[in-house]
Amino acid sequence: MNLDPNTTALIVIDLQRGIVARQAAPHAASEVVERCAKLADAFRERNALVILVHVAFSDDRERLKPEADGAPPAAPLSPDWSEIVPEIGPRPGDIVITKRQWGAFYGTALDLQLRRRGIRTLVFGGIATNFGVESTARDAYERGFEQVFVEDAMSGLTAEAHQFAVTTIFPRMGRIRSTDDVLAAIKVQAR
Repeated sequence: MNLDPNTTALIVIDLQRGIVARQAAPHAASEVVERCAKLADAFRERNALVILVHVAFSDDRERLKPEADGAPPAAPLSPDWSEIVPEIGPRPGDIVITKRQWGAFYGTALDLQLRRRGIRTLVFGGIATNFGVESTARDAYERGFEQVFVEDAMSGLTAEAHQFAVTTIFPRMGRIRSTDDVLAAIKVQAR
């Protein structure tokens, strides 16, 4: 795998206090945070773009609340719920995207930020695999981006949901790799 730091961006989805506090599977949230932090540091060392996405609401009226059989809990969110965990950043040069739904493209400047920088390849990590990551990846696919899914740097709310996305959806849109694979590709590219 060849990752050009000039045209590749790392997109970290929803590694924020309120989400990493939840149960994740098959990889613990702490493991996902650790691996995404390693990836982000490596990308920053190569002057590759790091984008940190989080979901936040200025008030409860911004939250989607459709009538649904499996609607999310309506409990109030803690004041620090949307804060990106400090292990990830942000650091100087990172772009922070605030979204109001699962996907990071709709209603944000993500596409504009990527295109203005000539980004062609997106490397994904975060929580939850089958919500924020998958929704953003589907939109990226429709916009023509190359994609790399870092399987061990993302996790679902259940192992089954994660596995379904990784084995059924993501292979149709891009490449599935490990953190070590991506770190090696960045090191090789830097020589």
